[in-house]
Amino acid sequence: MAGDASELARRLAREAEAVCRHYLSNGRRQGRYWTVGDARNTPGRSMFVRLSGPDYGPGAAGHWTDAASAEHGDLLDVIRESCGLVDFHDVAAEARRFLSLPRAEPRRSPTLIRTSAPAGSPEAAQRLFAMSQPIRCTLVETYLNSRGIKAVHDAGALRFNPRCYYRPDDGSPTETWPAMIARVTDLDGRITGAHRTWLDPNGFDPIRLGKAPVDTPRRAMGGLLGHAVRFSSADDVLVVGEGIETMLSLRCALPAMPMAAALSANHLAAMLFPFALRRLYIARDDDAAGCMALRALIKRAEAAGIEALALSPRRGDFNEDLRAFGPRALRAKLRIQLAPQDVVRFIRQGTVSTE
Repeated sequence: MAGDASELARRLAREAEAVCRHYLSNGRRQGRYWTVGDARNTPGRSMFVRLSGPDYGPGAAGHWTDAASAEHGDLLDVIRESCGLVDFHDVAAEARRFLSLPRAEPRRSPTLIRTSAPAGSPEAAQRLFAMSQPIRCTLVETYLNSRGIKAVHDAGALRFNPRCYYRPDDGSPTETWPAMIARVTDLDGRITGAHRTWLDPNGFDPIRLGKAPVDTPRRAMGGLLGHAVRFSSADDVLVVGEGIETMLSLRCALPAMPMAAALSANHLAAMLFPFALRRLYIARDDDAAGCMALRALIKRAEAAGIEALALSPRRGDFNEDLRAFGPRALRAKLRIQLAPQDVVRFIRQGTVSTE
């Protein structure tokens, strides 16, 4: 997908003025630039699109900057924003149509539609996840590595978006930051929501732990109640907890165990149970909200005939434990908290060390 995007962006850049006249019709040419209000074709002059220059690098044709919002991008972003598209497949199809290129094979997934989706809806979450890219060799891997998570098992639940929109509040301009995108699914695997963790593109900061310097670097959208970010499908045993990094830390120590992140203490207390579930491990955070969620979830599990066991960290949460003690010591700590049959099943029989 990345190669396809780069090639389409280069082809569009060679016809930058024609692209601007078509998709940014409320603007006009001023010297070597096309000026308009923003990438959504709003009248104005704060956005500048470079009409000539090299194919890539500094000063490349087709690159634009919005002086009012600090947004920037290329002509694929112009097509996405001016047409109200979210899915990269739709953006690429529109670019090919404009360039009169052969169309790609139509995608067969029935879950994505080509009409606009309401902001914050499950459909918008589906589109955000679809337009993002695998995390391998991206800032998401760098961020997770900085948190001590050296290997991500079942990484398909996570993706990377290099320019994910962020708005501090309704009255503020939209910003773009790189972000880790996590899909939230129901028990049948359908995407109901998405979780965004905006990341600092300038590297790891020990105070922010790699997150972007914004007021709320974590936000969720779509349908969350009862659902979770899932790492491996659960059968009769499942480990649940609040945060994505918490569950990924546990996966470093117990990569064979199915796990799910509920994203908050309230949502953890309300998680739905798989039909075949017989034993539930609850990775508690060592705070008041975590303790309340633990009690509520144990009560619900026992009422459903499910054995519920707490997993307790030495420090505030399991990511702190992983960074402080390493995966081998974390595995040893967890071993004494597991049921004996699960020690045999998930530790003794072929689990892979991540050290």
